[in-house]
Amino acid sequence: MTAIEPAPIMSTPGARNAKPEPQYNAAPQYYPAPGYLRAFLTLLVVAHHAFLAYHPYAPPPSAKFSTPPLLWAAFPIVDSQRWQGIDLLIGFNDIFFMSLMFFLSGLFVWPSLARKGAGKFVRDRFWRLGLPFVLAAGVLAPLAYYPAYRLTGADPGLAAFWKAWWSLSFWPAGPAWFIWVLLAFGCLATALYKFAPEFGNAAGRLTMVGKRYPIVSFLLLVAVSAIAYLPLAFAVSPLDWFSFGPFSVQTSRILHYAVYFLAGIGVGACGTDLGLLAPDGKLARRWFLWIPAALAAFVLAIGVFIAMLSKMARGPVGYGWMTLANFTFVLSCAASSFALLAVFTRFARARRRVFDVLAENAYGIYLVHYPLVTWLQFALLGAALSGAAKGSIVLLGAVTLSLVVTAAIRREPVVGRII
Repeated sequence: MTAIEPAPIMSTPGARNAKPEPQYNAAPQYYPAPGYLRAFLTLLVVAHHAFLAYHPYAPPPSAKFSTPPLLWAAFPIVDSQRWQGIDLLIGFNDIFFMSLMFFLSGLFVWPSLARKGAGKFVRDRFWRLGLPFVLAAGVLAPLAYYPAYRLTGADPGLAAFWKAWWSLSFWPAGPAWFIWVLLAFGCLATALYKFAPEFGNAAGRLTMVGKRYPIVSFLLLVAVSAIAYLPLAFAVSPLDWFSFGPFSVQTSRILHYAVYFLAGIGVGACGTDLGLLAPDGKLARRWFLWIPAALAAFVLAIGVFIAMLSKMARGPVGYGWMTLANFTFVLSCAASSFALLAVFTRFARARRRVFDVLAENAYGIYLVHYPLVTWLQFALLGAALSGAAKGSIVLLGAVTLSLVVTAAIRREPVVGRII
């Protein structure tokens, strides 16, 4: 989803028996698990957006484009055909997949800073994240939301659309929100590197315990992310988004995402193969335990949420229920993240051509998929198909077209260096 560099294996002979120290300039050896997991998460992002139009509880289509609530910003297309049960997959994705993406994006930040220096690192980040954000928010987002405008019955002309677009109180950027937040986190990491250069070593040593005791790393992540998330979740609704021009982010989750990004920095600071994500570590060896743990945590989160909704129907709920619901979100997020990390660390060891192609093009797929999704959904509105059939067609079509477009534009050397 973002410009994650090839994963270096940073180790030296005998490092597994001695106290590991960062070796940022070591010759890199490709470690496919992070890239393959990033590609898988990108596919989940495309699926998430492809299936939203058929969500059984999706709101009715917006009658007006410029009048709040602007529900089309989250649900650009809402089909009359619904897909019963897909809400569980969408809810499961929403709990963890962007947090895990921030974690993966942080893995190679500290070695990259050490190798490039603060100035070159920031320049590269603006080149690889800033420019794509401008293009995604400025061009692709209006293109993606134009079908939503068409459904309001207003003048379908482009001039009328632009007039309505400019009258909005903010500039909807769609999935590009992730890119600007990641750029901001990268700048903060640069400041941390410049003014607290020992942070990487300290965080790396702290996360080294994850190789032998992944449960300790898991509990630490749950505790820190709960401290970051719960106060904001009480202060604002989990549904609220901060928006300023094209810059938007889910308000209650911004610190939660920062925790995952910093956790990724810590895990990657001393070498991806030496700590939590070591191929021979306990997380990989006990992968079969993390899958049921993730499912149990998700079921718990859903159960608490449904129980809280039932109580809300009868009257206000107390802080106890709100705290429990917010905590189960944090717990489920961490459990699902560790389950996927375990599975990919265990099984994504040998390179596979299909996964290599997806990994190489994942960033581009993330950038271009959204208008393809909304236009495919728009085109299928009148089709006599079930919601499940339409959602599957949109997913397959969006992934295929996004991959073709990305592979084509990456042939241009300048574009290839960016994405």
